[in-house]
Amino acid sequence: MERRNLFKAVMLAGLSGIVGHRAKADEARAMKVVYHLSDADKTAFVLGNLRNHRAGGPVGLQLPTVLHGTALPVFRANTPNQAIKEDLALAMKDGVTFYACANTLKAHDWTLADLLPGFLLAENGGVVKLADMQAQGWVYLRP
Repeated sequence: MERRNLFKAVMLAGLSGIVGHRAKADEARAMKVVYHLSDADKTAFVLGNLRNHRAGGPVGLQLPTVLHGTALPVFRANTPNQAIKEDLALAMKDGVTFYACANTLKAHDWTLADLLPGFLLAENGGVVKLADMQAQGWVYLRP
């Protein structure tokens, strides 16, 4: 009989540890996550990740996205890609901010007006913006 009680006590202790661990994990979810997009061929993938992250993330989640390199031209104002326009607009409506690298814009002789509406300028460049945000405690993701 003592073995059964001991077994039950050990099982209950283990289960309570698992439940307690899960509660702590929920409390420790990242609230500030910055995405990095520099490759045009990953655009749809990153927009999908942002959509999934918003759907499954905690309330108050912040998800800025920094773009540079070959990814930035995908977001030109004259893009015929309706899916890009819709995904970007929906993400912005949900509070995602998008930063365009000043260096990439300069290399193309563009301004923010050449991009789809709503972009903010990463004045010192995309990689500097990413490094600064990481230094401020942002979680960095480059899918």
